[in-house]
Formats: sequence, C-alpha cells, structure tokens
Amino acid sequence: MTKVTTDDKTLDIQKKREKYVPKGVSNGNLNVADYASGATVTDVSGKKWIDFAGAIGVLNVGHTNPKVTQAVKDQADKFLHPGFNVMLYEGYIELAKKLTEITPGDFNKKTILFNSGAEAIENAIKISRKYTGRQAVVSFKRGYHGRTNLTMGMTSKVKPYKFGFGPFSPEIYQAPFPYLYKKPNHLSEEDYVNQIINDFKSFFIETVAPETVACIVMEPVQGEGGFIIPPIKFVKAVSDFCKEHDIIFVADEIQTGFGRTGKMFAMEHFDVTPDLMTVSKSLAAGLPLSGVVGKSEIMDSSNPGELGGTFAGNPLACAAALAVIEIMEEEQLSSQAEKQGVIIENKLTHLRKEHDFVGDIRRLGAMVAVEIVQDRELKSPDKNKTAAITKYANDNGLLLLSAGINGNVIRFLAPLVASDEEIEKGLNILEDAFNSVKESE
Repeated sequence: MTKVTTDDKTLDIQKKREKYVPKGVSNGNLNVADYASGATVTDVSGKKWIDFAGAIGVLNVGHTNPKVTQAVKDQADKFLHPGFNVMLYEGYIELAKKLTEITPGDFNKKTILFNSGAEAIENAIKISRKYTGRQAVVSFKRGYHGRTNLTMGMTSKVKPYKFGFGPFSPEIYQAPFPYLYKKPNHLSEEDYVNQIINDFKSFFIETVAPETVACIVMEPVQGEGGFIIPPIKFVKAVSDFCKEHDIIFVADEIQTGFGRTGKMFAMEHFDVTPDLMTVSKSLAAGLPLSGVVGKSEIMDSSNPGELGGTFAGNPLACAAALAVIEIMEEEQLSSQAEKQGVIIENKLTHLRKEHDFVGDIRRLGAMVAVEIVQDRELKSPDKNKTAAITKYANDNGLLLLSAGINGNVIRFLAPLVASDEEIEKGLNILEDAFNSVKESE
C-alpha cells in the first residue's frame, strides 16, 4: 500500500486550519474532503478514502444519499427556517409523529426536537426533573453523553473531555456498569453480572438516595466507552429499579439508533422499554438534529416556553430525517447492519489469530469493536499500538476511529449502505495496518 501524499492545495488548507481554527478541535485525518458518496470520501487531490468512521456514527444511510439530498433541496426551495416556536411547519410535526411510531413502547408518546445529542440529553434531564420534582441524575461509569457542562459531568473519561473544564453541574452520579471482558477470572459470567447488579443497588444506599433521583440515563451500548455491551439481565434490573422507585429511565440512543445495532433501536435487543429516549447522529444523515421521544405525560410536564431553541427542529434537518427513516424502512438497513457486522467480525477474528495484541472482539449488529492489549492474559490496554493502527489507516486511505477509557479500542461505524467492495477495501487496509504494527515491534 502506497502512503497517501499531501499536495499543495491540501497543505494550504491545513495551514489555514492551523491559523484560524483552535487546536481544541481534534482532527483524526488532516486531508481535506471534496465530495463523498456511500462509504467513500474523495479528497481535494482526488484520492479516495474508505469511511469506517461515518462522521462518528452519523451516516448510517451513507454520504450524500440521493433521497436525502433531494429532500433537502426540495425543502430549501420552500423555506429555510421560520422558527417552529414562531410559526408551525409540517416537517417538524410529521417527524415527531414518525419518531413516536418507530420508537419502542405501545404507550402514547410525544417528541421534541433539538440540534445536538448533548442538547437532547440536557433536555431529557430538564423534562425528568420537571416531571418528578427531583434533582439527582445517574449515569454510568465509562459512559459518554456530550461536551456541555451538564453532560461532561455525566461522562467518565477525564481527558480530553473534562480536564480543566470544571466545576461541573451538581447532583450528577455515576453508577457501576458491567464490563464482561474485564470480569475477574474466578467469577462466572452469571456471578459477575449478579455482583454488578448488587453493586448497582448498593450504590443507591451508599451514594445517592433513589427518592432524590429524577432519571437514570443509560447508553444501551456504551459508545465512547469502548462499545461495551451490557448483559440483558443488567439492563432489565436497571429498568425494574426505575419502576420500583418512580425514576425515569432514559435510553441514550444517540450512537446506537437507526439500525446501527441490527434493530432500529438498540433497546429492542434487551426487551426493555425506556420512558424517554434521546436520538441524534444518524437521524438526519449529517444535518444537525436531535430529539427526545417519550411518554406523553412526562413530555407534557413542562409549560409553553420552558423547552425549545432558536434552530431546534430546523426544516432542512427534518426533511433529511424523514428521508432517512424512509430509506431505513424501505432498504431494511437494520438487517444489512447484521450482515456487515458479521463480515467485520470475521476479519477481526482472523487478525486475532495472526496478532497476539488483539484482545476482545465485541459486536452488536454493525457496532463492532476490537480491544488492543499488551497481554491477552492480563488484558492490559495498549494505547500506543491502537494509535499506530489508526494512524496507519488514516495515512493510507481508511478513516478509522479509536475509543475506550484507555484509548485502546478500535471501533467501526461504517455506513450501513457500504458496498461489499468498499468493506473489502477497508478491511484490507485494516489488515495492512495491523501488520505494520507487528513489523515495527
């Protein structure tokens, strides 16, 4: 594989980026996108990149999906943004209706729209506090919910997300969450899960009283935490605890939603129905949009003017989202996610036989991750090898991301519409990346 070189135009843009954009904004790949389609991005030099990042899980229906771009163009010809709190428009209402129909739960639901995932989480908490009259919020260790002050407090990873940005919002607590790969060797999986459930219940004796808790916010699969998949028994125990203590159970489906895990929403794997659900990322195929969907009586607890935002539910984003949902349903992309996930998992299994630094491989649908370790027995994280693998990939035609509290997890978020050829090309570069790390030892 020939390493991608950098031309004059790219260098000029990179220099402008360095001069005018703060360094606090990270860039995993410093090449410059020109156009994109499906799971392939072409840069300003004409070089092609297979996209296994999907703008961090945003592009389940792919780059510039024709149905989405046409829907946005049609809406742009009508109006851009009258402001929903100034004058109604149909797109917002139709999307709200559609989201109440496709999300889990056979109870009456309502939907409110916002701009970003963190904004959706903040408003789910506002709604929960208003409804319950309580203040405390519980998230989970290794969880990630955003970069605002409130959501930073809910997030586990200190660097780069929290370091130097405090103080954080009070009444935020992080409960234990199972991590099967790291369970003690002397415990069976069942015993370990039971222990974590007991620790979870003890948390509400030792740390925060349940009658003060407005909501518990859970990612069905922890995203930035390393694609950690909890056992069904644990998720049900959390749901049951919420019901027992009148705590609102909020599912953060921002990264797991819209077919990524093989079902439209990941909570469907766990036979649990949350009271509220937050959605964003792949909802609008790259346009800024998020939402909170949930039980009508909870959603209606706030008075007019207490929720909303200037650009919330922008008409262009709503048009994109309606097209996305139509594509998901017509093309059965949830089923495609499972097929894609199997292909990626099979390649990782092959690489595990070739490289002793490959630890755990975990997957739910096309939400796939591999943990890079120094020692398989000790399961000690290897952040340096992980960085070397992702750097090689991003230098040689594959957009690839890492994750995990220790920065040693490689995650896969390719568009669900990626062709077999695109997936094969990407996996071939990935194999070269793994081999390059082995050769450098």
